[in-house]
Amino acid sequence: MAEAAVKLTSKDFISDQDVRWCPGCGDYSVLANVQRVLPEFGLPRENFVFVSGIGCSSRFPYYLNTYGFHTIHGRAPAFATGIKVSRPELSVWVVTGDGDGLSIGGNHLLHAIRRNIDLQILLFNNRVYGLTKGQYSPTSRIGMRTKSSPYGAIDHPVDPVAFALGCRATFVARTVDVDTPHLQEILRRAYEHPGTAFVEILQNCPVYNDDEWIEVEDRKQRLEASLVLRDGEPLVYGGKGRRKGIRIEAGIPSIVELGDDEDPAASGVAVHHERHLSPAYAFALASLNRPDFPLPVGVFRAVETPTYEGLVELQERESIESRGPGDVATLLHAGETWTVEE
Repeated sequence: MAEAAVKLTSKDFISDQDVRWCPGCGDYSVLANVQRVLPEFGLPRENFVFVSGIGCSSRFPYYLNTYGFHTIHGRAPAFATGIKVSRPELSVWVVTGDGDGLSIGGNHLLHAIRRNIDLQILLFNNRVYGLTKGQYSPTSRIGMRTKSSPYGAIDHPVDPVAFALGCRATFVARTVDVDTPHLQEILRRAYEHPGTAFVEILQNCPVYNDDEWIEVEDRKQRLEASLVLRDGEPLVYGGKGRRKGIRIEAGIPSIVELGDDEDPAASGVAVHHERHLSPAYAFALASLNRPDFPLPVGVFRAVETPTYEGLVELQERESIESRGPGDVATLLHAGETWTVEE
């Protein structure tokens, strides 16, 4: 891995390409915060690789002054897998959307997550297809009216967090495009995690699905509408005079009314633990949705298990130690071979 010759700043990660997203798009905020955080990791630009598929979010690699790969629809996780396994010293990021990642790319995303490859996967979720002009996506709400669902969508939506947990993701988080401190904190945590880090970013599409996440984006509503997850702290949300907590009994969450000075533990409010080996607790949190519950943001799960590329390297080393370095010509002529004659 190359050594960083000079201390880099966010300006070093801005490419010479004109950023072409619609005015007000949440992608601008995500891009700016990624550019601010990358210098903190102490790597030269050539050690970062951003891989994307197809969609509005997939223009991301053009706007970063790093290596990048704009691939085909839904296949970014497959390309990223090849890059990381062959060059494990690189920091490989996948940028995808709710359509690209969970529709045509759902199968590829599933396998990248279950293998626990050391990738940072950023899934932008605006609950609509923006690039192709406003069709409903795998995460769109039931009843949502779009150009492809004029009478209302009837598909049951995919929850990205629950999907990742179902794939046994070792790191699962959710953040919001315009919440700069929280977004940067989650990006840092994702980078530091050894293994697949899956991050859902709630992102606004001002043209085709404006204000979809307004409750958690707006500072005035955020306090009541979101539940900020902090490891080791009780699940409490709401402002003064409207303080509430989340109790989880037999895996079922419920809301508890709390006084301003009331001890949450006395009322049975659950304490957040992101390092449970079983994903059952994280699944309970993933079931919290508006309007019945606050929407959790933060790290749902963070556990460490062997990475795929680490196991590949170990397997190769053990094979070489027991059988020698090998030779392609010998391999091709080994076993049952025959010659085809005229």
